[in-house]
Amino acid sequence: AGYLALADAQPALARRMRAAGLVCLGAGAGLIRADLREVRGSDVACRSGGVIVSVRGARPRAVPVLARYHARLLAAAAAAGTGLICGGTDPGRRNLTNPLIRALDGGGGLPRLDTSRLRATWLADCAELLGLATFMAAAGISCSQRLGDLVAGLEPAGEAGAVRLLGARRP
Repeated sequence: AGYLALADAQPALARRMRAAGLVCLGAGAGLIRADLREVRGSDVACRSGGVIVSVRGARPRAVPVLARYHARLLAAAAAAGTGLICGGTDPGRRNLTNPLIRALDGGGGLPRLDTSRLRATWLADCAELLGLATFMAAAGISCSQRLGDLVAGLEPAGEAGAVRLLGARRP
């Protein structure tokens, strides 16, 4: 919420949209830098009962966005159109998010924004929605490696199932 407030305080509408898009893609969809560089406004869509980000690149996938980020991300996507949500014109540019991170740096007593911290927020929110701590305690699992072993032979649910599971339905 603090980083979204800092995004709202940016002097230009375009920068406000890019900054909000960065926060929403990180904390709302769990995207990391390599993913963030590729996301265009047209990659964000309302479907399967929620908001989905179609991730390009080395690990293409459809990611449901957590509900509290829907409106902000849809606005940022609309502002970007077919362009890159986080700005720029070349997704190959390595420091694409740095200007946005600098713009959000130091405000409101918050630590420096870090895309991996945003992803960690998304992972923690998803784990809570899934009841992961309860499952692990009941199963006596204390190591995430065991979870990898458990899911190795399972097929993930489709897009609509992921939206339902993560509670990311559109209101």
